[in-house]
Amino acid sequence: MFLNQHNQLEQDKDKSSRVATDNCQVNELPAGGSNPTSFDWQEAWYPVHYVEDLDKSKPTPFTLLGRNLVIWWEQPTESWRVFEDKCPHRLAPLSEGRIAEDGLLECPYHGWAFSGTGNCDHIPQQVEGGMAQVSSRACVASLPTTERQGLLFVYPGQVENATRTAVPIIELLEEATDEWVCLNTFRDLPYDALTLLENVLDASHVPYTHHPSVGNRANGGPVELETIESGRQGFKGMWQEGPRRGTLGRQDTTFIAPGLMWHDLTSKQFGRTLTVVYATPIRKGECRLFARFPFKFASKLPSIFIKLTPRWYSHIRQNAILEDDQIFLHYQERYLEAAGGSANFAKAFYLPTKADNFVAQLRQWVNRYNALPFPEATLPLTQSRDKLLDRYDSHTLKCASCRTALANIKRLRRGLAVTTVIAWATVPLLALFLDETIALATLSTVVTLVFAAAWLGLGKLEQQFYQGRDVPSRNLPEKKRSS
Repeated sequence: MFLNQHNQLEQDKDKSSRVATDNCQVNELPAGGSNPTSFDWQEAWYPVHYVEDLDKSKPTPFTLLGRNLVIWWEQPTESWRVFEDKCPHRLAPLSEGRIAEDGLLECPYHGWAFSGTGNCDHIPQQVEGGMAQVSSRACVASLPTTERQGLLFVYPGQVENATRTAVPIIELLEEATDEWVCLNTFRDLPYDALTLLENVLDASHVPYTHHPSVGNRANGGPVELETIESGRQGFKGMWQEGPRRGTLGRQDTTFIAPGLMWHDLTSKQFGRTLTVVYATPIRKGECRLFARFPFKFASKLPSIFIKLTPRWYSHIRQNAILEDDQIFLHYQERYLEAAGGSANFAKAFYLPTKADNFVAQLRQWVNRYNALPFPEATLPLTQSRDKLLDRYDSHTLKCASCRTALANIKRLRRGLAVTTVIAWATVPLLALFLDETIALATLSTVVTLVFAAAWLGLGKLEQQFYQGRDVPSRNLPEKKRSS
């Protein structure tokens, strides 16, 4: 009887923890729950990882809304699973364990093993015939997951609501999929998800903060933002003139509550461009950014160049752009908290122009629907400048492309060093047998200098996987910036 109940429980949990990824999903509930006067951040889908960056051979930790999770690949069902990251036995983090040969997730402490539904499969310390594993107390909480548009999404709220709540995807990318080419990056940022959204919604900061990376101070000027519609599920707006003083055309902006926004721009010069940002809340004062830049060009040539560019190479540049505002946003949100937080934003911020329309809309949405992800929490202590500019822990370590590129660069540098030493050491030996001492010495010197220059160049490139530039590009003198 216990085994029958256990099997039925596993089947029921499996149905609720794995969500179909096709378009036949029935979406009956709005994100944020059913209460029309408030927005519950638990009742929504969040991206937690690009699937291409996940390692199927080992568990991956992640924190969502302050809850520690473990992501792992269940081979028998060929699906990604997400559990609460603690074993029910002695609360050890399962992310420190392994995926065993039988495909189960094994706890590192005592070897308790769990199937993809969260049920305990076996307890090594149990005597033969024991049935402790069938108890509900032996189960791990399993969260619903789904893969969409290359992202792994997780639903942290009530399991039964997952299949009835829409997954926030970019519907435009579902149309003519072969015409879009997309650049993707991500990074764990040292400020809140709302701070990130507020920053990206603010188009007027780009010419100044991101000069000269993706902006230009010469393009600064009036930014007349208009809200078209707004409500509990977000808002839509437009900038009729558009960026670069109207040379690119109108820009449309969409915010899908609680953590997705995008700008949509179509121009004759560049075709259609989207700037998409997912802000996934990790904990108070920290979020994971998923940035996507889909392009639809009139010509195929730009798409070919984008596809040929190594992912890690574009990540270096995108990390530098993120660091343009990383430090002051970390401080800005602390000043806002000290001034009373979002509830007091209208007094804390002075917003006299329409350029701040979308910032105000976001804060009004938060206040109107009590939509703070961490209502009782306070921000952690201010981080050091070096920590704020860290790239290794916030990106490289978690990115399959950058992690692999860094390892290859290190190997190449070691090879260059060894080759240089060998080239220099062989000159005296060859001179004993050949009457070309001067020529050999000259050749050896040239080879050494070339290899040394390559070694130093790779060293500078290697550093970019670890730490960002202390002085942002906008603050460098023009001559120094161009050198």
